[in-house]
Amino acid sequence: MAKFDSNYSPKEDLIWLILRPWIFFPRLLYIFLTLIFLFIRLLFQGNSKSKIVQKNLSKYLFDVITGLGPCYIKLGQALSTRPDLIRQDWLTELTKLQDNLPPFDNKIALKIIQEEFGTSAYELFDEFPDSPIASASLGQVYKVKTKNQSYCAVKVQRPNLHFLIRRDVVILKILATCFSSFLPLNIGVGIGEIIDEFGKALFEEIDYEKEGENAIRFATLFESNPYVFIPKLVKEYSSKRVITTSWIEGFKLRDREILEQNNLKPASFIKTCVISGLQQLFEYGYFHADPHPGNMFALKGGNSDYGNLAYVDFGMMDSITNSDRLTLIKAIVHLINEEYLL
Repeated sequence: MAKFDSNYSPKEDLIWLILRPWIFFPRLLYIFLTLIFLFIRLLFQGNSKSKIVQKNLSKYLFDVITGLGPCYIKLGQALSTRPDLIRQDWLTELTKLQDNLPPFDNKIALKIIQEEFGTSAYELFDEFPDSPIASASLGQVYKVKTKNQSYCAVKVQRPNLHFLIRRDVVILKILATCFSSFLPLNIGVGIGEIIDEFGKALFEEIDYEKEGENAIRFATLFESNPYVFIPKLVKEYSSKRVITTSWIEGFKLRDREILEQNNLKPASFIKTCVISGLQQLFEYGYFHADPHPGNMFALKGGNSDYGNLAYVDFGMMDSITNSDRLTLIKAIVHLINEEYLL
């Protein structure tokens, strides 16, 4: 089984990269030039009213982000949920970053499974497909049949992730720090601190054993909620780079037409999403920190008021202190009572 240190250390990682100039400078130059070319194209074509130009520009943006690798894909995923910042025609393309990325070679996935469990996927499972059903920034998911004839979701981590993230987070911090004076940020913290938090979250997310613990904890919190479903962790088929859960048969929340075709009311899922989100923040103090549409599914059942909602992918979770939680609750109460000056 592969072993690696998944902890993020800004100073140690910076020293590690600087001592490897053959890795540092070519990658820095590639990222810098790629972003410059993107900026130039956005400058000249960003305001075009031509649908063809905007469609080609959105595809170019998608290709640039995917070409830069996992760190930038995670940033692109965040942008894909911000219609207030990104044009709608660009958002359509960027939503592919959530679970429709180019997959890596199936042979590599099989090799990773072999390394993690000491036996082949075909011996572990009754059926293992030749291609994944979804492919995201850090891994790709297979729908497999187990020996007891049930279906599971097996997520296999992309190869060399630890190296790629370690390298690019350092470079991203260097670039962001150098150009921070040109960025429209005024949020009370430095850009370097933001990148450090981003790097810490990414290193935690590539530890699938940690993700499994998160899934169990999250499921325990919602075990009494009949409208929220959490896939069950299958421990015997899970490790640092492979995680297996029960299969969720659902529909993507962004496909409104598909929901309506299956007699599901989109508004009912909004209500479940909002209430479960408020529960996470105000009641449990532990929340899903990556709730984009690729990580949430609509399930059949429920009713006109509350739809059945499934959360998946628990690599990025966070908690809030009791003090901050109570402060938020008080702020909401004051807003409801229109006590704005308190």
